[in-house]
Parts: sequence; structure tokens; C-alpha cells
Amino acid sequence: MRIGLIGAGRIANVHARTLHQTDDATLVAVTDPDDEACEALASKYGLKRHESADTMFADDEIDAVVICSPTPQHIEHILGAARAGKPALCEKPVAMETSSVEKLNKDLEGLDPIVMLGFNRRFDPSFARVHELATAGAVGKIEQVTIISRDPAAPPREYIATSGGIFKDMTIHDFDMARFFLGDIVSVAAIGQNLDPELADTGDFDGAVITLTNAEGAAATIVNSRHCASGYDQRLEVFGCSGTLEADNLRPTTVRISGRDTTAGMDPYLDFFLTRYEAAYARELDEFLSAIAEGRTPSPNIEDGAKALRIAEAAEESARTGTIVTL
Repeated sequence: MRIGLIGAGRIANVHARTLHQTDDATLVAVTDPDDEACEALASKYGLKRHESADTMFADDEIDAVVICSPTPQHIEHILGAARAGKPALCEKPVAMETSSVEKLNKDLEGLDPIVMLGFNRRFDPSFARVHELATAGAVGKIEQVTIISRDPAAPPREYIATSGGIFKDMTIHDFDMARFFLGDIVSVAAIGQNLDPELADTGDFDGAVITLTNAEGAAATIVNSRHCASGYDQRLEVFGCSGTLEADNLRPTTVRISGRDTTAGMDPYLDFFLTRYEAAYARELDEFLSAIAEGRTPSPNIEDGAKALRIAEAAEESARTGTIVTL
């Protein structure tokens, strides 16, 4: 499977590394309007450079694409890949607003595309195991899900300005994870926080606490922050009528040290999303390639992306207005 990469930024480099390490596909081309970034990635992996996404779509030597362009271009690139008959793995979020996704679905009618959304955390070995056990009934009927997701440090201000905000950029992963366990969400209540003085004038929140509820009354609580002194804080708990499932933070080792000044001291949490979710990206790629080989719709798909985006819009509305938003 010969893969073309649309974009040469940070997340594109993550996918390039994952593709370079698999035996089931070969990364052959890249395109990005940033000449310096594009040349750096092309040189690192020996890739052909395309002038644009359109020329990549027209290249018969490319079988599928991974879309890592800025979010406002996702719709255009998904549609371009579909019209060229090339399966696409697109980074989250699927778009900036759900109205664009509705139009995309209409434009895709009759094309029968293979499109996968990049919610890689579904493929994290620990989170996937929790889901497997929960689905098998290990904790009985799920009543509560708690998701903690804090970054070590905020992204650059320039990135925040074009990201769509914390709910569409960061929490979107957690919205998808909540849906992974609870199904469709019917109400959203969010508190946005502005506690980091360095981000005070970005117009965005730097932290959030969100409660999601499904039709049966089960709830998910999501805790986010753009900064965390102890590292990349990623935890999950699923509580049911007969038990609890937990996935804790990962560390370089499991060694503990105790002495006069410290009891049960451990290594800090892993400090970068690529390190923490390296296995998840590899498993996500496996799902994408398997879906292509089997001619089926991969999971998560455009519908999953649209529903997570709708929750993000509702969370923004709730945080700005102080109201509970019903979906």
C-alpha cells in the first residue's frame, strides 16, 4: 500500500514515523505549502514532493492518503481523496463546524469512500482493553466514566488561534472516548477555565470540566488542562454496578523508591503524546490498512467525527453561557 501524506507539521511527522515502521505500507509522497517543512520531511524519509493535494490525488502511484492538513482544509481533502478513489485517514476534528460535515456527506453520496477519523486513543492498548472488558460485562451496566486528559504544556499561541479552541482541538479526543463507552450523548454541561495568565488573551479556555449524559442517565466526566507539572496526565476509569476498570498513567519504568524524604517515589509520567500513544498510532494504522484490504468502513468514521464535533460545539456553548445544552 503506497501512502501519500498531506501536511508536514507535527502530527504529519507522527504519522510519517508510524508509516516508516510498518511492513504493510510504504510512505512515498508528501505535500505541504510550507516548503521548509515539506522538504525536511521529504528528505528524512526519501519522499516524492507534490505541489498540492490535487496533484497527489491525481497520482496513480499513490493508493491512499493520510490527511494532516489544517482543520479548515479537512473537508476539501476528504472529498478530493474520495473523488480520486483513494481511501483516507484524516486527523481530528473532521471539520470546524457540523454544518460543513452535513454538506460533505451529501457531496460524498455515490462515491462510497473509505474514510477513517484519527481518534487514535480508541487504539491505545490500555484503553482498548478497558473497553473490551466493559463490553464483555466485566463491571455490569456502566454508570460513570471519568476521563482525565492534561497536556504537559500549552501549544504555541499561533496554534491555539487557528485550532478551533480547546473543545474542538483537545477535548474532541475525550468526547469520542466518552461515546466509545456510553454511545450517543444527549446533554452537555461544561465549565471553561481561564487560569493561565500566559493564555489569558487568546480568547480560548486553558482548562475545562465537562459532564456528558446519555439517554439512560449514565454520565462521563472529563477533566482537561493545557498544562500539567507532572507530565502528560492520561487516565480513564469506568464504573459500573458490579465493579470498576481503571487505566493509569504510563511511566518509563515501574520502579518505586522510598527513603527519608520520599515514599513510593516513581518516574514522572511520559512527557509527550507520541511517546504515550506510540502503540495507539500503530494500531490505528493497522485498522485503516485492514479496512482498505477488506473493502469496509473503518472505525471511527465520519459519523463518529461529526458526533464528537457536535458535542464540542455544545461544550463551547455551555461554557460560554453557563447552561446545559441538550442534543
